[in-house]
Amino acid sequence: MKKLAKQISEKDNVATCVADLKKGETVTVRLHGQESQYVAAEDIPFGHKIALEQINAGDSIVKYGTVIGEASQQIMKGEWVHCHNCLDTYEVK
Repeated sequence: MKKLAKQISEKDNVATCVADLKKGETVTVRLHGQESQYVAAEDIPFGHKIALEQINAGDSIVKYGTVIGEASQQIMKGEWVHCHNCLDTYEVK
């Protein structure tokens, strides 16, 4: 069965996994009818984010085309993006 993740905007550097991923599994990310494959660098739970590119400490985490946080450490492509490696900087105004 193909594992999928959703990328909402071409600006996003993360995608949301729609199934649990195990380290080493390939996930297909869909955006505007195009598909790209990524390999999970670690286990990633359903509903959590996978990095689509290397994100350096201090860089923005972008989801829905909007900055939702900041990397607290370097995050490699394929790694799980969650509160252990990013800071919430999202503010509703």
